[in-house]
Amino acid sequence: MPELPEVEVVRAGLEPAVTGSLITGVEIFDVRSLKRHSPLAGPFADLLTGHRMLAAVRRGKFLWFPLSSGRALVTHLGMSGQVLLRAPGVVEDGLLRIRVSIEHPSLGELWVNFVDQRIFGSMAVDELVPTADGHPAGFAGAGAGAGAGFAGSGAGTCADAAVLDGGRAALIPSQVAHIARDPLDPFFDETAFFAALARKNTGIKRALLDQTLVSGIGNIYADEALWASKLHYTQPTASLGPRVARRLLTEVRLVLTKALAEGGTSFDAQYVNVNGASGYFSHSLNAYGQQGKPCPRCGRPIVREQFMNRSSHFCPHCQRLRRPRLRP
Repeated sequence: MPELPEVEVVRAGLEPAVTGSLITGVEIFDVRSLKRHSPLAGPFADLLTGHRMLAAVRRGKFLWFPLSSGRALVTHLGMSGQVLLRAPGVVEDGLLRIRVSIEHPSLGELWVNFVDQRIFGSMAVDELVPTADGHPAGFAGAGAGAGAGFAGSGAGTCADAAVLDGGRAALIPSQVAHIARDPLDPFFDETAFFAALARKNTGIKRALLDQTLVSGIGNIYADEALWASKLHYTQPTASLGPRVARRLLTEVRLVLTKALAEGGTSFDAQYVNVNGASGYFSHSLNAYGQQGKPCPRCGRPIVREQFMNRSSHFCPHCQRLRRPRLRP
């Protein structure tokens, strides 16, 4: 499943083209990709056509586009979803589920194609609700400061003042409101995160994968951050202590930032940017998918074990399970 870096690569690629664009048409080729769209809200195409997309915003693995109607087009990539930017008339190689035709003030007509092989992803038009902390809902680009996200995107040619506020509004789709901020979000609350870890009675990898605690981290980057932190994936969260917890958060941010700089992790053609190009962080992996290979740190074999209907990859020597010290 695409994780934070892969979704951010998509968001950043779409931002210049969608911000300020008018939605001129919507084609639905498979209604199964609308499984998270409520029919009570109205017909999906009708809720989009004739409205402008004000920004491209991400929280964790969720991506959405605030609309001039006051709602948002919410996109989740699922296991194999792709959002591809195309010139009109281009024949899509993949399984095209939804096409949104847009007209950008300076770039002209474009197609935003939602391609999804396994149909675990979805699109939906959703209501926007206030954020719990009153801060901008998610990351919308660094060009104009955290949460603002339209500078340099070409949106300056659009006269509608709402475009200038689309990315910095303290509003979030109701479907995303339960998702915690991610570690790269400038409004991520470190103090609350550390306190939650200390309170939890679970293993550290389970905590990292809990999207209500911290979002955007999936199996790949959890394994990589734990390897860098020399932590066993079942290490109890309450046993970490402040120093180790802070080191772990630092490593999480480092691995996400590096993966983002390298375009994300692509093991096959499903994980691509808006132009269909693959990322290359897979060449930098130290633990995930490296079972049987020597640990880059100690040279002993990386091991793979079953974990939560998936796998954990770690070095048994470097990442030993450490029992909490008993107080005298």
